[in-house]
Amino acid sequence: MDVKGLAAVVTGGGSGMGAETARALASAGAKVALLDINKANVEAVAKEINGLAIECDVSSEASAKAALDAAKKAHGSARILISCAGIVAGSRIVGREAPHDLGLFSKVLNVNLVGSFNMMRLAAAEMSTLEPLNETGERGLVVNTASVAAYEGQIGQAAYSASKGGIVALTLPAARELGRFGIRVVTIAPGLIETPMLGGMTPEVQESLIATTIFPKRLGKPAEYAKLVLHICENELINGETIRLDGAVRLAPK
Repeated sequence: MDVKGLAAVVTGGGSGMGAETARALASAGAKVALLDINKANVEAVAKEINGLAIECDVSSEASAKAALDAAKKAHGSARILISCAGIVAGSRIVGREAPHDLGLFSKVLNVNLVGSFNMMRLAAAEMSTLEPLNETGERGLVVNTASVAAYEGQIGQAAYSASKGGIVALTLPAARELGRFGIRVVTIAPGLIETPMLGGMTPEVQESLIATTIFPKRLGKPAEYAKLVLHICENELINGETIRLDGAVRLAPK
């Protein structure tokens, strides 16, 4: 898939991996709509790349529909959906004062897992009606974002790991179902990426995490995630797979 001239939607486009992916897609010639719950952030990135900024709660059916409709009106039907929107929350299942807050657990799953599924189902329904882009019948691409925590979740990451594990488990059945429409589904599972989410941790915690990375001994960069997205766009054989982007890190229990 040559992204030049194609309409792309990037959730979580106001910061981190989403913002960098939007920049990379725009530089490659795609027409990019950036979705984010943070209106000010997403407007700033969109202005930088001449994209379309849309305030959106990906876990809301109404908000997601309205956002995709606005993106379609501006750029045409999306051929590419990159889901980077996500939140993290740390809490033990059995805390010192009370069990894990059920509302918090539900919120993390709603944004990370339900939100990714919500965007995929709506975007794929539109993609399935479009004309093929090439002789193989490719119509579109969905890239979801998981995490290495889906495999090696640490103590206190029950909600986050469950949400990202769900995205990993969703990948193959989605690719199998949507393949008949020429729509690929791929997931990226980043490791320790230099994003606002990780930036909230103390330097000591960051260093301890970096120490578990095999090579290179550093945090990943959002641009490295964006480069992988562009390669997935171009390489039609990548489908139904979760790709770890992590420097061979394996997270310790805590």
